[in-house]
Amino acid sequence: MKSMTGFGKALKVTDNYQIDIEIKSVNHRFLDFQLRMPRQLNAYENQIRQTIKNYLNRGRVEVFITLTEKNDLRKEAIVHWDLIEHLVQSVESEMTQRFQTHLNVERLVENFLQKDAFLEIQEKPMMDDSLEQIVVEAIKEATLANLVSREIEGIGIHKVLKDNQAVLQTHLMALSDFTATFEVEYKARFEKKLEEYLGTTVEQERLLTEMVILLEKSDIHEELDRLTIHLQTFEELLHRTEPVGREIDFLVQEMNREVNTIGSKSSTIEVKHHVVQMKTTLEKIREQIQNIE
Repeated sequence: MKSMTGFGKALKVTDNYQIDIEIKSVNHRFLDFQLRMPRQLNAYENQIRQTIKNYLNRGRVEVFITLTEKNDLRKEAIVHWDLIEHLVQSVESEMTQRFQTHLNVERLVENFLQKDAFLEIQEKPMMDDSLEQIVVEAIKEATLANLVSREIEGIGIHKVLKDNQAVLQTHLMALSDFTATFEVEYKARFEKKLEEYLGTTVEQERLLTEMVILLEKSDIHEELDRLTIHLQTFEELLHRTEPVGREIDFLVQEMNREVNTIGSKSSTIEVKHHVVQMKTTLEKIREQIQNIE
């Protein structure tokens, strides 16, 4: 059993790059991705998503990727020499005519190179084929770390669910025992009251008919049987290795429906007590399973 809440990170360092990755996940009905990464890695988005899908089945997954280039190999300086030459000649000619002096060409060119119009720094397209492999490896490492944290929390959730299952089983057995005893006692009390009311011995056939009618209205055997089956299914789901969050969620709804029916059929204090305790336990289970993968 795995939780949907987890965290994992990875760091990959090569001669040219440093890649930092963090993957956070919380509960969600489906597998939902939120990728935050540099545009240079957009070409690898499908590989990133597929790598995560290989390990995570449900949850809202936020992926944060930071890419740091450790050198300037992709940067290219473009000097517009034609423009500089033209301006130098123009300025030199003008100064000679106006001031009868020659300008310091080196100083002038140095000033030109400080202007964007004469010097451009451009980034060449990323052509490093090894980057994709590095990114995928880092994503896999961070995802596995996230998976480990989900498994650890899943162990805790599994224990809580087992404890609550035991509580439900205890109340179910108590209800079954009470119902069997109650029917015998109810028959005796019902017969006694009829005799007191009529003042004579009641015909056995009539007594049974009246009692059956009343008992059918409050009969909870069918609900108890279904609850027993549901708890057996619950036990099986807790031992599965594949994601079971949706199945357990549906099963808890069915158990809650049976418990509500038992509460509406019976007015005895003992039954009402067990119904309240079972509904409280089912609510605790429902809260926990919202975070199961």
